[in-house]
Amino acid sequence: QAQLVESGGGLVQAGGSLRLSCAVSGSIFRINAMGWYRQAPGKQRELVATLTSTGSTNYADSVKGRFTISRDNAENTVNLQMNSLKPEDTAVYYCNAYNKNRMDINYWGQGTQVTVSS
Repeated sequence: QAQLVESGGGLVQAGGSLRLSCAVSGSIFRINAMGWYRQAPGKQRELVATLTSTGSTNYADSVKGRFTISRDNAENTVNLQMNSLKPEDTAVYYCNAYNKNRMDINYWGQGTQVTVSS
């Protein structure tokens, strides 16, 4: 089992920035990809960004050019730098750690609230 703990959410004005972090601990050796998802009230959870162990990234069209996913191997964290935030970015953001080839290796954090005021 792996444990994921998110931090860095909060309230920010439109145009501002936030940096989310996800600390990963436990059995992490089978994890080969991580990502950030978000869920706004009344909406389904959606992909924000993913990062594989080889460095490949993928972003939702709505965040391309504004958000950057990165990792710190020394501290076992994955980060999401969010710039030029918009009110529509308001959501609970979830960290996800998984194995691309094994559906049984899939872990989630508890989520962190991001609120962008207009």
